[in-house]
Amino acid sequence: MGNIIQIKELSKSYFKKQALNHISLNVEQGKVIGILGPNGSGKTTLIKIITGILRQSKGEILVDGKVPGAATKAVVSYLPDRNFLYKWMNVQEAIGFYKDFYSDFDEQKAYELLDFMKLGKRMKVNSLSKGMTEKLNLTLVLSRKAKVYVLDEPIAGVDPVARDQILDAIIKNYNTDSTMLVTTHLVRDMESIFDDVIFLRDGQIVLQGNAEMLREERGMQIDDLYKNIFGE
Repeated sequence: MGNIIQIKELSKSYFKKQALNHISLNVEQGKVIGILGPNGSGKTTLIKIITGILRQSKGEILVDGKVPGAATKAVVSYLPDRNFLYKWMNVQEAIGFYKDFYSDFDEQKAYELLDFMKLGKRMKVNSLSKGMTEKLNLTLVLSRKAKVYVLDEPIAGVDPVARDQILDAIIKNYNTDSTMLVTTHLVRDMESIFDDVIFLRDGQIVLQGNAEMLREERGMQIDDLYKNIFGE
């Protein structure tokens, strides 16, 4: 398969702070990529540029052969690290909202995921726990037939039971023809789903490669490698 995302010498500055510093990267179609690094490493800035929310200061990026914008948002399904639904909605209204907004939304799949997540259609968004909100948001994102899925900290702050359900949902509903980018600092919980990993520090890539090959070469799990690199 070809490269669904192509990044060359990408930089992003916020006033005097350099959030990304000359990153070059090709992301192959059909892979699950872990983007790993501590807070402030540039993970969220990178994925916001990929999703078209932010513009780079320098460099080039193509998603599905196009500069990020309206055209690429039609093929990228994005899970931000905070709730993005209106509080007055119930779960069924949230599904209707996504169905109206995205032409690639699969309503039947959404209801199947709701059953899997044990979420009721009449539940109000403002009454959901952190874990339930995360499961609803993930249901909506995974129910699109996208080419690229971008998940920003999908299991942060949720209890272990919800965490397991979310990981099961990702594994069972991921389209292997699509690409998935996942940022996380909970590496131990998520490393089993990664094909490739990218380690970011201070806006630069310090290590990247196939997850299984890195385990063999370094003689350690990805979580241990993370701790080794970042001193945690």
